[in-house]
Amino acid sequence: MFEPHLHIDLVFYDRNWIAAEMQPIAPLSGCFNPERVSPSYNISDAVYGKKRFEVQAGVPMRMGMDCYAFAGTVAFPENEPTQQEWISIEDRTHYHTYWRTDLAPFEERQEFMLKSFFSTQNLARSRLVLWSNGDLSGNPIVQKYLRLFPDSFELGIVDIPTLAKGTAMEGSGLLQLNDKKAWVDGDLVRLLVIWHYGGMWIDMDMLVTRDLEPLLEHEFVTQWDCWGKVYQALNGALMHFRKHSPYLCEAFHLMATSTPPRSPSSDWGAILYLRLWRRLLAESIPPFKILPFCFSDPLACRLDNSVPDPFTPDRSDRHWAEGYGLEENGGLDRALRNIFAVHLHNRWNKQFPKDGWVERLLLRRYDERLREKLPLERAL
Repeated sequence: MFEPHLHIDLVFYDRNWIAAEMQPIAPLSGCFNPERVSPSYNISDAVYGKKRFEVQAGVPMRMGMDCYAFAGTVAFPENEPTQQEWISIEDRTHYHTYWRTDLAPFEERQEFMLKSFFSTQNLARSRLVLWSNGDLSGNPIVQKYLRLFPDSFELGIVDIPTLAKGTAMEGSGLLQLNDKKAWVDGDLVRLLVIWHYGGMWIDMDMLVTRDLEPLLEHEFVTQWDCWGKVYQALNGALMHFRKHSPYLCEAFHLMATSTPPRSPSSDWGAILYLRLWRRLLAESIPPFKILPFCFSDPLACRLDNSVPDPFTPDRSDRHWAEGYGLEENGGLDRALRNIFAVHLHNRWNKQFPKDGWVERLLLRRYDERLREKLPLERAL
């Protein structure tokens, strides 16, 4: 039976702001010039090298399950052997996340992200760094994961002025962190950490659904949603760049030379990435990739193909969209296995409904996989 859906999304922009901040394309600062590229960054491989997977579809993929099906093409064949040999910490892919200790305590809801990571990733080849602006080492939940995964988990305290050294943001007065400057801990920290260490950023309000390794050959940000807002089309909640990437070098130059961000705003997030993307095109440099919305934010599309609200009880008939069910191995389950994460957009004060799809298809499986991965003496 056809169910009508109405979706209205209105966004207003100041015409003068568009003319002054978005339409002009200033030149790049030269970070891609050979003499300025870091010896730790192989531009021939990172920018121009052959890639195994395509992660940009070229169309919005608003219809049906197109986006979820496309995500399923970015996967190693099932018969391809998985590399399980443990490699040195320095050679592993570093994944980074961040929690502000002054805003809320680290509790069960935050633990779900840790469970999702350690249950889905190849721990022989990965290491998660939990960054914060305070000391989390005394937190019982954090201590548990440090004990369970001593070779794959570590803590870090963000020192923004130190991380900014050597970048165009060094010494900037915009580096001060406070509650009103969301762009500092929401955007600048992401970029500084990845610039300094390289790797993938995962926001704490995500649940990882499968191995992220197929994405690592690309440097990327993600779509904000499937609607393609003209000036806020991009998002850094899941992003990957190599250490000392010239893309990030140019991002810092853009930050340092542009009008300071509005408060509150996403000027150093969505708008920053778009402005940088256009500058790269203008100088014929291949830009970073943009992952489709559903790869990490399947809540952000049409009412008939966004995953159900994680905090609303399942429908009595456990029905999703176009006849797709919410049961195990049903339509939603298959879609979740194709994509890489579910972005919950904070909402830390909300709990997942008992026996809802998040609990059944994600949380319970995280526990099962962790029990399989851990020896008996270190079981959860």
